[in-house]
Amino acid sequence: MKKLIAAILTGAIAASLMACGGSSTSTAQPAESTKTESTAPAGSTAEAADDLVEAAKAEGTLVVYGSCEEDYLAAACENFQKLYGIEVQYQRLSTGEVQSKIEEENKNPSGDVWFGGTTDPYNVAASEGLLMPYEAKNASHLISDTYRDANGCWYGIYKGILGFMVNTDELDRMGLETPADWKDLLDEKYKGLIWLSNYNTAGTAKLVVNTMIQKYGHDEGIQYLVDLDKNIQVYTKSGSGPSKNVGTGECVIGIGFLHDGITQIEDNGYGNIGLVIPSSGTSFEIGATAIFEGCKHPNAAKLWIEYALSPDCVELAAQNGSYQFLVIDNAKQPEIATSFGLDPDNVMEYDFEDAKENTTKYVEEVMTALGSAADDRFKTE
Repeated sequence: MKKLIAAILTGAIAASLMACGGSSTSTAQPAESTKTESTAPAGSTAEAADDLVEAAKAEGTLVVYGSCEEDYLAAACENFQKLYGIEVQYQRLSTGEVQSKIEEENKNPSGDVWFGGTTDPYNVAASEGLLMPYEAKNASHLISDTYRDANGCWYGIYKGILGFMVNTDELDRMGLETPADWKDLLDEKYKGLIWLSNYNTAGTAKLVVNTMIQKYGHDEGIQYLVDLDKNIQVYTKSGSGPSKNVGTGECVIGIGFLHDGITQIEDNGYGNIGLVIPSSGTSFEIGATAIFEGCKHPNAAKLWIEYALSPDCVELAAQNGSYQFLVIDNAKQPEIATSFGLDPDNVMEYDFEDAKENTTKYVEEVMTALGSAADDRFKTE
């Protein structure tokens, strides 16, 4: 039975549609079998061509940088190794950290594929020629072309809705009402109560920048973020960082993806967390996967993309505390997300092309507008 929660789902959102933390390096547990004659189960990753599977096995290794939550990353990597007998090494990095790393490596990457995290940093990397185009066979299962790059530089694997998570106990103790919309967060009464992720390191925060500019216009959107900064207590490296501190009360209001709040409620028992969909509308992330240009194991990387676009991979999310909506038509949706009142189609129209062309510039403009606060509060180490 679902734990008792205080879930606040506020407002109707505009019409139809158009994560990121400390790093660790791991190797998936040894596969149960590495026999080259075996292939993946029928009806899922078996849609990858046999010659691709064999070429990937011949390379023997795959290196994954993951920007989803670590439990899901580990499960996805271990299952890939189990299915194909290919050793998988993986590291959890925020999307901003991955973007910076592959920019520094300049088409000689130490990793092969990127897995999870919102697409704004993926789009920047694609525009810089750092992602390898690949036309995936399993992309035929995507529910819309919205969930892929037109040139095959990235593919969507899940979708998450941006909103607020609040500690209802703390708000009650302080005699404060729950913020219902974006501009409510600017009220002085919430000073020192709000957490957001770092614009320099988290794809979630980059999405917040683009969302505010698209909602309010360029100048007003940047001014909104400057005004919001006055009420921010902490900027976390990871996009999911605020959600992990709401239940304890260290963070009273966290801005982030609502599926991260569901994880804290369902898996960690924090029934004092309320979920808020901003009443004037909100945006969404597409969690993606991609191949790095110049990678050492290109066939294993291509096989990973086919695998990532299959139920074998994406259905592991809900089994490992990640409750995003899935974007392929042959996978089972996590029922828990809709049980909290979330609707994957009830989001604002998001301009991905503008985000692709301007995210880097917009983040720089926000940091410049924040001035000295940016030096003190946005450290990347």
